[in-house]
Amino acid sequence: MQLIDLRSDTVTKPSPGMRKAMFDAEVGDDVYKEDPTVNRLEEFAAHLLGKEASLFVPTGVMGNQICLNVLTKPGDEVICERHAHIFQYESGSPARLSGLQLSLVDGNKKGIFTTDQVEPLIRPASAYYMARTRVIEIENTHNRAGGTINTIENIKSLSLLAKSNNLYIHLDGARIWNAYVETGIKPSEYASHFDTVSCCLSKGLGAPIGSIIAGSNEFIKEAYSVRKAWGGGMRQVGVIAAAGFYALMNNVERLKEDHQKAKLLASSLADSKNINIDLELVETNIVMFSPIGISIEEFHSRCKTNGLSLGTGKVGEVRAVTHMDVSINDVKEAAEIIRSVLA
Repeated sequence: MQLIDLRSDTVTKPSPGMRKAMFDAEVGDDVYKEDPTVNRLEEFAAHLLGKEASLFVPTGVMGNQICLNVLTKPGDEVICERHAHIFQYESGSPARLSGLQLSLVDGNKKGIFTTDQVEPLIRPASAYYMARTRVIEIENTHNRAGGTINTIENIKSLSLLAKSNNLYIHLDGARIWNAYVETGIKPSEYASHFDTVSCCLSKGLGAPIGSIIAGSNEFIKEAYSVRKAWGGGMRQVGVIAAAGFYALMNNVERLKEDHQKAKLLASSLADSKNINIDLELVETNIVMFSPIGISIEEFHSRCKTNGLSLGTGKVGEVRAVTHMDVSINDVKEAAEIIRSVLA
């Protein structure tokens, strides 16, 4: 039985074209900045994001955490949404790696918080006995809210608030490419309102590994040092960077197909009396829903027995993520499996 895997868009396999690009990649020692394929990827990514420079890192977690580390000192505070990836899914890294504490904001159902919510959380600079507020962090698209998109107007307002209070603002743009293809707002426009940006190549873009962080030349120089200190300095890594470059060249626009698949799946489940689902939250490639009358564990088990693998979201929620390795027919079959399990 062929398993339909909707756990995440990280489960994709490199396509034949991507594998060929990896095979043909010219390589060198990236710790010495001598890998031409990595250099080409970093230059191109910086251009796409409208930043002075970028840095190739192994993972999205490392990308986010390098950015936070460079922008802060131990004991500082980062303001983020309660369900942000840096809080929920990065193994306590802000505290473990950089001595940071997080100030959590309750966003709306789309994971969006506003300046009115953030401003009271900014600690007075004179309060030496408090943690120093240093960074505002935004996740776009918001994973745990269901791949929802933060509006550019709200981003601009938060960016202005940060600047007026001498704070940095960081974008966890792991799926910024999804936000771009859905709204038409270029990644460089989103990124222009942030000091630092991280974005993944290994999710919907289909690369097997890797993320990009971007910012000023001065920031990247310091980030390069932190990457090395944390074991992220890689050698002949052009074979992987080639996959990332191929992904950016070929797989961004096709993300629209994943959004269509997600909306098809959501609409196929919406009329079931045994499922709670909010169609308003299905904006990109993530579908969150709650099965009724069955535990999440039992639901997952029965789906897998029938050929469908799903992920988890918030407590009591199931997460399905569409990607390039599942077809429209796979999505239709997934909907049938879910409905039959709950029948």
